[in-house]
Amino acid sequence: MKPSFLNRQAGLVAALVAGALLLAGCVTTEIDNKHLQPIPPALLSEMSAKGMSASDPILVRIFKKESELEVWKRDNAGRYALLKTYPMCRWSGQLGPKKREGDRQAPEGFYSVTPELMNPRSQYYLSFNLGYPNALERSMGYSGSALMVHGACTSAGCYAMTDSGVAEIYALAREALAGGQKNFQVQALPFRMTPENMAKHRNNQHIAFWRNLKEGSDHFEAMRQPPRVVACGRRYVFDPKEGAGPFTPGAPCPSFEEDPTVTAAVINKKAEDEKRLAELVAKGTPALSFTHVDGGMHPTFRSILKASGPERLQAMTSGRVEISRPDAALLDPFNAIE
Repeated sequence: MKPSFLNRQAGLVAALVAGALLLAGCVTTEIDNKHLQPIPPALLSEMSAKGMSASDPILVRIFKKESELEVWKRDNAGRYALLKTYPMCRWSGQLGPKKREGDRQAPEGFYSVTPELMNPRSQYYLSFNLGYPNALERSMGYSGSALMVHGACTSAGCYAMTDSGVAEIYALAREALAGGQKNFQVQALPFRMTPENMAKHRNNQHIAFWRNLKEGSDHFEAMRQPPRVVACGRRYVFDPKEGAGPFTPGAPCPSFEEDPTVTAAVINKKAEDEKRLAELVAKGTPALSFTHVDGGMHPTFRSILKASGPERLQAMTSGRVEISRPDAALLDPFNAIE
């Protein structure tokens, strides 16, 4: 087994602290060892049963509509498998991409989290920065900073997981990075990219963007490997053939082929989903439109908020950070209607 984080902490912690100093929006001057908490024994046992070790690479998937975050981990067969799904306590804004500073939008896209983006000194317990805006978003003039996955239950463009949730996620990421993973991919998606959801949202103003995101989701689901992501022509390109390009964000896409090792599986996945989508539309699946007052909350936390008010939910986190707009969380249309 590769050396654990605790045996290599000095160098990595120095990098983490240096990166954290740049994250003024979510940083406190308090220093403790919460970022060194071990992975819980029960989760380690689950990893072992699935053929995974603490040092194996991870991938994170975020789904706004469902208010859930998934951690996937590479197993001893070399494929990524779902390790655990975490309920999200709060996200803000609407479904759709983040475009400008202050719009309260939690971002959607493909992001790469390096050790420097891990923040052990967050005022929201622990956090990691998604790296928004990425290269594609910068080329489109989008603005924003310090867009995090963090603890507590408050959001102004971030994904809030509660303190206990982010502690586990942070530990999993920390050990994977210490085990040799240079960065881990985060796929932030508006919803699970199923034919059913694509049918419901087919008339949304963001549907072209979401179809592009689904391409990347399909690559991952077909291959169980993080897709290689580049950008050109105001869109993401996934798993281009080795040597294809060059790809320049903001410039027209060159002619290219996909990696032949993934093409067949991805084509089959896409064809099955397109067939199912056409069937759903033909059967009269309504195209629905949802508007959030301000983001959403997982039903687990929404039921606590509804029954006991924000104080109990706040007590489940650091206790120092107020729940962001609890009135809006109770009006989450997905939890109220579906």
